[in-house]
Amino acid sequence: MEIGSQIKKLRSALGLSQEELAEKIYVTRQTISNWENEKSYPDIHSLLALSSLFEISLDQLIKGDIEIMKQEINTEEVEKFNQLGKRFSVLFLASIAVFVPLVVFLKIYGVVIWAILYLITLITAVRVEKLKKSNDIQTYKEIVAFNEGKTLDNIQKQREIGKRPYQTVLKFLAGGCAGAIIAAIAVWRI
Repeated sequence: MEIGSQIKKLRSALGLSQEELAEKIYVTRQTISNWENEKSYPDIHSLLALSSLFEISLDQLIKGDIEIMKQEINTEEVEKFNQLGKRFSVLFLASIAVFVPLVVFLKIYGVVIWAILYLITLITAVRVEKLKKSNDIQTYKEIVAFNEGKTLDNIQKQREIGKRPYQTVLKFLAGGCAGAIIAAIAVWRI
């Protein structure tokens, strides 16, 4: 939203005419008209007076809807991230839980069904990782902050960046352990 339309919207919300607003901030009606039609831009003193009169921060007055749009986008991203995360969790647990029963009861067909389920899980995991990468989140603390609509300050961010290589190793080890357990159960059952 441009400053002119922002001034006009806030002025109308207070029920003020251009002339009444001009009197309150010590400018002419023509000046208000020029601002609203974006023929000129208010100086810093006028911006401060407008901010005080409209009871909003200077940042809100200047930026208008930009912050609201950012919050809306962030909310949509968080919702998408949460949905993908839940979907991945369910698929991951299902792929672990159904492997042995599928192999025992359906033999080779069970392996094919499990492979399809595993492929879907893998595709979902890749989508989650892409979303995490596009929003620059990788550690648990960053994920929690993202879900709350917050960002980490620079010091916290650097600490989290330092943790990332360890998390990659832990993911690799956890995946290997899960695979070993599944293989051991499959061999023991067959």
